[in-house]
Amino acid sequence: MKKRVQLLLQKDVRKLGRAGDLVDVAPGHARNYLIPQKIAIPTTPGVLKQVEIRKQKEQERLAQLKQEAESRKTALQTIGKFTIEKQVGEGEAIFGTVTDRDLAAAIEAATSQEVDRHGITLPEINKIGVYKAQVKLHPEVTVEVDVQVVPL
Repeated sequence: MKKRVQLLLQKDVRKLGRAGDLVDVAPGHARNYLIPQKIAIPTTPGVLKQVEIRKQKEQERLAQLKQEAESRKTALQTIGKFTIEKQVGEGEAIFGTVTDRDLAAAIEAATSQEVDRHGITLPEINKIGVYKAQVKLHPEVTVEVDVQVVPL
């Protein structure tokens, strides 16, 4: 088996890795392409130490984001029910439907916290009543809230 060279990528390289990744490549590829083009640098003990420090800071940042999402989840669970007003026709049927934008606006109005509408999962709502909705605050944090649809 041929010897491989370990490099630290400075730029994203398709099918190899992202900037900041440690990769093992063939010596010729490193010597003839990656290093001269300043796409990667050879690893040294100092470079490896910087990579470890960078990984640790990134893990701390991700833990902080998750903690913030947990506190937002607690705030949403405390409120519990969000009210959305819609115009009503015959048989308690609403005109149009309740969308993720409507729920995001109701959450923002009640808590003054912005919620990404793409993380909201609603059932199909065509009548007034109370419905359950899922709000994804973080890849690992999801909260279920009640949505009450009332006549305008």
